[in-house]
Amino acid sequence: MDIKITVQAQDFDPGAEIKWLERDTSEDGALVTFIGKVRDHNQGEQVAHLYLEHYAGMAERSLQQIAEQAKQRWQIGKIRIIHRVGELHVDDNIVFVGVTSAHRQDAFYASQMIMDYLKTEAPFWKKEQTAAGSRWVTANQNDQNEAQKW
Repeated sequence: MDIKITVQAQDFDPGAEIKWLERDTSEDGALVTFIGKVRDHNQGEQVAHLYLEHYAGMAERSLQQIAEQAKQRWQIGKIRIIHRVGELHVDDNIVFVGVTSAHRQDAFYASQMIMDYLKTEAPFWKKEQTAAGSRWVTANQNDQNEAQKW
């Protein structure tokens, strides 16, 4: 298995995920990872915590399709994607993307494309709790622009 997708409420251990990516990949000289975390602010407001919802089953299929697109475009060894759901607090991990490849450029491009598509294509919804109350986070035009580059 060279693509591993998980949507989960519990936190993840980046070190353990890197070990999985490194297992049986001696032909790959590059390993790129990205970890997204909960910030304490967004759109000019302090964020106390957020709640992530997803469309179960469809979210996993969407992430799988995104990973497969990356493997079709670049010479990729393994891909690991984790996306958390439920209530998350400032500094909590939200997402992990890891990609191995023989060469760094493919791993960098693939991990960036995966994140850009994840932000715009995968069925996840984010509700932030701020001092002014709770609000659903709407799609960001910058994320759309980045995804269109691919």
